[in-house]
Amino acid sequence: MPVRRLLHGVLLCVLTLGAWSMVAPAQAPIPVHSADPGRRPSRVVLTWRDDPARTQAVTWRTDALVEETFAEIVEASANPGSTALARRSPARTTAVPVPAGTAYYHEARFTALRPGTTYMYRVGDGGTWSEWFQFRTATVEPAAFSFIYLGDAEADVASLWSRAIRAAFADAPRARFVLHAGDLVNVGESDDQWGEWFGAGAWINGTVAQVPVVGNHEYGRVNREDPPQLTALWRPQFSLPEDGPEGLSETTYSFDYQGARVIVLNSAEDGRLADQAAWLESRLKDNKNRWTIVAFHHPVFSVAGDGDNAALRAAWKPLFDKYEVDLVLTGHDHTYGRGENLTEGGPRRDDAGTVYVVSVSGPKMFEVGKNRSWATRTGANLQLYQVVHVAPQSLRFEARTVSGQLFDAFEITKSRNGRRRFIDRKPELSGTY
Repeated sequence: MPVRRLLHGVLLCVLTLGAWSMVAPAQAPIPVHSADPGRRPSRVVLTWRDDPARTQAVTWRTDALVEETFAEIVEASANPGSTALARRSPARTTAVPVPAGTAYYHEARFTALRPGTTYMYRVGDGGTWSEWFQFRTATVEPAAFSFIYLGDAEADVASLWSRAIRAAFADAPRARFVLHAGDLVNVGESDDQWGEWFGAGAWINGTVAQVPVVGNHEYGRVNREDPPQLTALWRPQFSLPEDGPEGLSETTYSFDYQGARVIVLNSAEDGRLADQAAWLESRLKDNKNRWTIVAFHHPVFSVAGDGDNAALRAAWKPLFDKYEVDLVLTGHDHTYGRGENLTEGGPRRDDAGTVYVVSVSGPKMFEVGKNRSWATRTGANLQLYQVVHVAPQSLRFEARTVSGQLFDAFEITKSRNGRRRFIDRKPELSGTY
């Protein structure tokens, strides 16, 4: 009898709950933003605003409850007690609207650093801190170094692009910076997508300086009839040099690193190709560095579909030729292409000159198109990363798949009088790419 009463009670409860669920109003799901800021510092990222030998910039973000923030820095030591000697600097804060309400972006600048020195730092509000990160300043004199170059991340950043930046760092753990050739996310105004990007790089971003290039996906329109505008998240989250043309600060910039000049252009601003060309020439003309590397998003020579960036090519390529730029790194095409010392019509010349590379690191892929004839090596449907090794007498380039296969390689040597020699080291590949 007790068992029968128990079963009767359970049945009555189930029927009652079922009836309530049929008449109760549906509740809207509570939105969950994986990127919501909190009191603890997040999205910590190293960049440069000035001389990499003597300065370093760092940005991070918190929620709006954090009223005052700082950065602490000290020369790195094996003794953990050395953190007590850290000097503290106040940070500058910018409020940015995000889906969760308001995020506070903080920026600190370390100055008067010693060249060729390892430092440790942390950021926070004096009570809640990040972990201690380490970085190393550049040397003043030319010296060998490596950097990582990544094409578009853009889509499925957390699930699939993450393996690209992590594989690259595992391959080149001593890389001094990571250059991203535009379209870091798909929707530039999406705070959640930026959350995926920062999450994928995680502590790498706070350890190795990031060199971001703007792509077309960093731009968007508030209204369909409006011209594209750079995302409001770009400048608060990346502290970059302001030496570019007026109105293009922190999207067109340059810096020198141990004998190499790196110049970043903004190809998404196609109405400003000419004034960027004038600025570009000033950076190429007044250049005592042994190597010159230029990066922007849209390729000089396209390798996907029937794309062709003729206006960009007409504005900038004559300067690459005139000033003997060594390497041009781009993205946008979601394929891989590499060709060297190209004339306007496309055929290659025998003497060493500018090498042009298009690459992709994220999972969004296009097929190689009809314009591929300019390229010595092409590839499609491959997530890739590149490591560039720079030394006073040589520049070595390797492109690898995220699974570790060497896909492309070359070397440029340079004699003391500046004469260049190109050596193609691409491997033999089986299959179709």
